[in-house]
Order: sequence, then C-alpha cells, then structure tokens
Amino acid sequence: MHDVNIWSEEFGAETDTPILLIMGSMSQGVLWPDEFIDRLVAGGRRVIRYDHRDTGRSDTVDFTATPYTWDDIKNDVYRVMDAHGLDSAHLVCHSAGGTLGQFIAVERPERVSSLAVIGSSPLGGGEGAVLMRALLGEAQPEGSLPEPSPEFVAFFRALMTAAPPADRSAQIDGMVEEQRLLHGTGLPFDEDAARKLQELIHDRARDLTAVANHRMAAAAKPDFEPVGVLNQVKARTLVIEGSHEPVKPGHSAVIAEQIPGARLMILQGMGHTLPSEVHEELAAAILEHTAG
Repeated sequence: MHDVNIWSEEFGAETDTPILLIMGSMSQGVLWPDEFIDRLVAGGRRVIRYDHRDTGRSDTVDFTATPYTWDDIKNDVYRVMDAHGLDSAHLVCHSAGGTLGQFIAVERPERVSSLAVIGSSPLGGGEGAVLMRALLGEAQPEGSLPEPSPEFVAFFRALMTAAPPADRSAQIDGMVEEQRLLHGTGLPFDEDAARKLQELIHDRARDLTAVANHRMAAAAKPDFEPVGVLNQVKARTLVIEGSHEPVKPGHSAVIAEQIPGARLMILQGMGHTLPSEVHEELAAAILEHTAG
C-alpha cells in the first residue's frame, strides 16, 4: 500500500552530504535527538528524519481494513528518499531500523552510500523469536542470538498483563519507566529530560495506540527477513552497540561478523537509547563514517 502520508523533516544545506535517520519499531523520528542532529549538521551533513507509518504525525491506518507488512514499512524508506530527491543516502539506523537498513543495503545497494546500525540485530537472525521465547520463559535453541536482560523480560512480562493507563499522566509515567529500562544502568538517568521527551511523543502522536500495528505487520509476514544474505552487503558499514545494551546485547558483534569489512564500535555506558552523554562521540563516529 502506498496511500500513507509519511511525516519527515530535514536539517542542513540541500547541497550537503545526505544522511537518512531510520528509527526502530513503533518509534517516532523525534527519538533522534536534536542535539545529535545539530552536531551532524555542523559537520556538513544534510540530515533527514521521519515518523514511520502509524507513529507520530504520519498517517495511522485501520489495520483490519488495510493490513500491511514490514515490507511496506521498508518501502516507506524509499518513498522518503524519493520525496527528498535522494538517489542514495548514508543510512543511520537504530534498533529495528537497522534491520530495515541491512535489508535495503542487500536489496538496493545503489541507494546506500554507507550503512550505520545502532543497537540492532542481524537481518534474518531470528531476533523476534528470541524475544518471544524469552517473554514466554522458553529455552533458547543452541546458536540463537543472546536474549534481552532479565530486567527487560520482567518489565515487559508485567506490561503484557497490566491494565491500560487511565489517563495522559499515567500513560506518560509508563513511557518514562520504559525509557528508564531501555536507558540501561551504565549512565545516570535524567528523568526530567525523559519526561519532556515522552510528553512530546505522546502529544504529537495522531493515535498513540496505532504503534501496535507494527506488531501485527510483523505477524502478517513472519518470514519478512531474508536469511544468510548479509555477506552481500557492499556498503561500508559501522555497527554500534552500547556497553549496557538491555534489549539486543551482543547482537552487534554478530552483524559485524557477517558483513564484509564492517567495523564494530562499543559506546561505553550507553543502553538502548541515545542519551546526551554519547551525542558527541556518536556524532563524531557518524561524521567520520560518512566522510568522503
């Protein structure tokens, strides 16, 4: 389906080197911090971020009436690039956005100037099945990806059976607690900054519940990810993981092993979010990676 309007915005000069930021599942583009983007722009980059369908200011859909799959979410990346007049761009991706970036680097290599994936899992590695088994308390088969932290599993098990929040305040409280969990334990957690961010996310969403459609899109085509194709990636690749990653610990090393010439970088203290403490180092790494 192509009749979904996708919200996007860009920063920097149109003549500068383009970077497209791809956020993870059920996540708005504003989770790419303004300060981080400002550093990229100051380094001579044209930066574009966008809201996935069913998040933020992009269109929400009635999934029962107009179902879609993660193929459609992937193809939205091409639509954003086309709308901004980009034949190719440097893709910088977070979490499930990294899965999209890896897929695109295999499927349309001419559109990927370079690839950077942060806190992601290897394409075709079965990360979704690992997560589901962890939540259900089932044993992981030998050779599976490492599972999330016990704290992550406990939090989302409780969330699966919890009553829906009663009002805006309760919703934001829950969103802040989720951010605290994803932040990890390596750096101090700035609760005031987290609350401000979650208020923004809450208030700019057309329909906050529509993000659940991403789960249904995954279930609609569980074999979305091709297997055993990362050795086909030709783009120069940087793989970044936080030292305190609670969701996909150790997955970045697997990506780096499978993509020829990929470089692995560990950011000390970082979990599964992009806190202010890592903006300078992260931006410097991305600027170096996208140079030339």
